[in-house]
Amino acid sequence: MKSRSMAFDVSIITLFPDAFPGMLDVSILGRAREQGIWSLETTDLRSFGLGKHRQVDDKPAGGGAGLVIRPDVAAAAIDSIDRNGRELIYLSPRGETFTQKLAHEFASGPGLICFCGRFEGLDERVISQRGMREVSLGDFVLAGGEVAAQAIIEATLRLLPGVAGNETSIEDESFSAGLLEYPQYTLPRIWEGQHTPDVLLSGDHSKVDQWRLNRSKLLTEGRRPDLWAAYLNGQRIRASETDDEHD
Repeated sequence: MKSRSMAFDVSIITLFPDAFPGMLDVSILGRAREQGIWSLETTDLRSFGLGKHRQVDDKPAGGGAGLVIRPDVAAAAIDSIDRNGRELIYLSPRGETFTQKLAHEFASGPGLICFCGRFEGLDERVISQRGMREVSLGDFVLAGGEVAAQAIIEATLRLLPGVAGNETSIEDESFSAGLLEYPQYTLPRIWEGQHTPDVLLSGDHSKVDQWRLNRSKLLTEGRRPDLWAAYLNGQRIRASETDDEHD
C-alpha cells in the first residue's frame, strides 16, 4: 500500500447525521482520527429538502409502496461536497458485494463519500448522472445505509498505515489470503478440560505456520465452499503460470 501524507477523508450524506461517528470514534479508529490519519464530515440530506417541510422524497413513478429520494435533492447534497478524486458510494442491497479486496481498493485512494439511502431507494437518474458506485454488505435489507456505511468505512480504515498498529495481524486475518482465519488460543493452557494444541507451544515456527494454514483450509472448505472453490482456482492458476515460466 502506498504511503500516505494526507488524511483519508470520509464524507457521509445522511438523514441521520447524529448516527456518526458512532463506532467509528472508539478504540483504534477514534485514536487514528485524533492523530489526523483520517477525517470525517457529515452532510444532512434534510437541509437540501424542498419547501417548508424540507421534503427529500416522493412517490415512485408507476405506483407502488413507499417513497423514493428525489434526484434533485440528492444531487444538491452530493454537489455540495468536494469530491477530490474520492469514490462516491451508494449503500444499496443491489450493489456489488463488499469484500476485503474492495476494502483494500478503497484504502488505496484518497477517501470515500458515502450516500446513505432510506425509504424505497434513490432515483436512478442521480445514480447514473453522478457516477455513484453501488455497494452492498450482503443479501439482506437494512432500514437505511448508515449501518452499512459504518461497516464499510471501519473495514477500510483498519487497512490504513498507522491505524491497526500491527501490520502483520492484518496480513493474517480472514480473507487476506483467500481463506478464513485459523483458530486462536491464549492463556490458560488448559481451560474446562480443553488443551491448547501442542504444536502452538512447540516453538517450531514452520510447524506452527503449517498447522495454521491447514486449519484455515479446513475451516474454509467446511464453512465457505464459495471461498474454498475460489482459493483452489487461484492455486491452479498460479501453478499453471509457474509451469509456463519453466517451459
